[in-house]
Amino acid sequence: MTAERLQKVLARAGIGSRRKVEEMIRAGRITVDGRIAELGERADLEAQAVKVDGRRVLSPRGESRYLLVNKPGGYVSTVSDPEGRPTVLDLLPQRLRQGLKPVGRLDYATEGLLLLTDDGDFAQHVAHPRFGCAKTYEAKVKGHPSDAALDKLRRGVVLEGKRTAPAEIRQRAGRVGARESVESSWWTVTLSEGRTRQIREMFARAGHPVKRLRRVAIGTLADRRLPRGAWRKLTAAEVEALRRRTARVKPPRGGRTSRARHE
Repeated sequence: MTAERLQKVLARAGIGSRRKVEEMIRAGRITVDGRIAELGERADLEAQAVKVDGRRVLSPRGESRYLLVNKPGGYVSTVSDPEGRPTVLDLLPQRLRQGLKPVGRLDYATEGLLLLTDDGDFAQHVAHPRFGCAKTYEAKVKGHPSDAALDKLRRGVVLEGKRTAPAEIRQRAGRVGARESVESSWWTVTLSEGRTRQIREMFARAGHPVKRLRRVAIGTLADRRLPRGAWRKLTAAEVEALRRRTARVKPPRGGRTSRARHE
């Protein structure tokens, strides 16, 4: 293997996006053959000892992996959890877990589609709002929000001192039971810039707290047939479709690029 820029090599190895790796290089967390790495230098994982926080990074075997998980509630979207709660990696066979990381996050109680990959650049493009990969959710809320309340939510709400991007909200089509139609309602929500617990906060402020929340699409990717707790590999066509969807950077709102968050 020939030497390539260090941030590209480590992103391919699943350490993080190129931007994240650059931050780690600047912080002095990466060494090459025992010396602190410099931004822009080239490296070869097979010929050199490249370490992150003292642990050697091995050359990835074969091609990058892309998995789709239908996360149940009660799992955290991390590689490990200090509280000992089950993680999304626990849904996979042990042999597949090495090097995989969640793309963005779903909170502990939220269900639905979550990508896992060892391709750092791909993960950055799918997760970060500046690349325009919208995420779609279905939310069951208490009661029935008024048209006026929904219009306010669609325009965005202020969370942590910053207004959220506009959201698409429409009533979910489909059959519901008589009791459910009186006590609660289902809504389909599409976010171009998901912030932490955004959907739950939005509906709570409107007086209609979320009773159940699940993600049903990531950009062009959806799979209604994937059971809760199950996983599958993405097809080459699905990976390529997501790559095309996130190929161009969207201009940041207000002249600044917001950081990627999760619902």
